[in-house]
Amino acid sequence: MTQWRMPPSRQPDPAQINFFRTEGYLIIPDVFDPADLEPLRQELHREIGRKARELQSAGRLTDLHEDLGFDQQLTALQRDSKENGEAIIKHLEGLRGGGFHAPEMFDVISHPKLLAKVGALLGTEEIVASSVYRIRPKLPNLGRGIVPWHQDSGYFTEHCDTQLIITCWVPLVDATVENGCMQILPRVHQGKVVMHHTGGNAGFLVIKDEDLPDDPRRAITAACPRGGVVFMTNRTPHCSTPNTSDHIRWSVDLRYQSAATPSNVGLEPAFLAADGTADSAFYEKVNVACYPPEADFLVGSRQSPELVTNYAEYARRREIYDRTKTGFSAYRRWSSQPTSAGATPMRTGH
Repeated sequence: MTQWRMPPSRQPDPAQINFFRTEGYLIIPDVFDPADLEPLRQELHREIGRKARELQSAGRLTDLHEDLGFDQQLTALQRDSKENGEAIIKHLEGLRGGGFHAPEMFDVISHPKLLAKVGALLGTEEIVASSVYRIRPKLPNLGRGIVPWHQDSGYFTEHCDTQLIITCWVPLVDATVENGCMQILPRVHQGKVVMHHTGGNAGFLVIKDEDLPDDPRRAITAACPRGGVVFMTNRTPHCSTPNTSDHIRWSVDLRYQSAATPSNVGLEPAFLAADGTADSAFYEKVNVACYPPEADFLVGSRQSPELVTNYAEYARRREIYDRTKTGFSAYRRWSSQPTSAGATPMRTGH
C-alpha cells in the first residue's frame, strides 16, 4: 500500500491558502514538473492509436495519422470522420468519466506534489479522491468543447452544498486564451448554489447570465502552463471558452475532499444483477455520497496509511461502479427545467 506524507516544501504558503479561501480559486503554475505529466501524455497518445487501429480493423478508417503528435492526431482523425473522432473521445471518457484508467492516470491522481497542495487547501491529510475524472480533449473549433457557466455543486447532492470539494484542473498542454482556457468568477463561492438549467451546450448544466452571482465581465482568465494546476471550490462559477488555436487543449480535472465529507469509500454492491442493478441496501447507503455514481477512495492519510488505495484496488472499484446502474441522479434538483432534444446532463465540464 502507498504510504503518503505531505512534503512541507510542497505545501502552498499561507498567502496562497488565504487567496484560495477569499477568491474561490488558485492557480499554481509549477505544481508538477512537465516531465511528471509526460507518462500520462504518452499513454493517452498510445490509447488513441490503439482505438484508431481498432476502428481501422473494422473498416471504419484508413489513415491513422500516426505521424502527428499528441496535440494533433485526434483532430486529424475527427476531421476525416466525425463519427470516428467521437468514438475515440467517448472511449477515453467512458460511461460517466474515467473510462481511461491506466496506471499513468492513477499516478497523477495520487501524486505527492498534488496531494500536498490539496491537503493544505482542505486543511487535512485525510484525503478522499473521486475515481472518476474528466479527460478533456478540446479540439480546435469543435462546439462540444465549449462549456457554459456552472458550479460543480450543481451536479452534486444538495446535502453537500456547504462542503468543500476541490476541483484540480490539470492542463496537459499550456492552457491559453487561444486554445480555450477557463473563465472563473472570483469571490462569489460563499453563497448558495444558484439556479442551474438543463439543456446547455453538449448536454451540460448551465447558469443563465441573469442567475450568475456576479457580472460575467468580472471573470478572470485562468491561463495555466503545463505543470500548473487550477484549484477551484465546488461553488466557484466557471465556464470553458472556444479553442481557436491549431492544436488540442488537453486537460484532466480531478476532485478531492476531506475524509470527513460524505463519500462512498469502501462501499460496494453485495451483488449485481445481469443488467447492473445492485442490491437495495447499496442504493440506500451510496446516496450519502456527494456524487453517488462515482467510486470514492482514500488517496492520502497520516492516521491510517495502510488503508490508502493502491492502483489495483482503485481500478477494481472503478470497474465495479461502471458496471453498476446508478439508480440515482445527482442533478435531480434541476429536473423541472426543459432539456434540449437529445441532451443528457453530464457531470462538470471545463
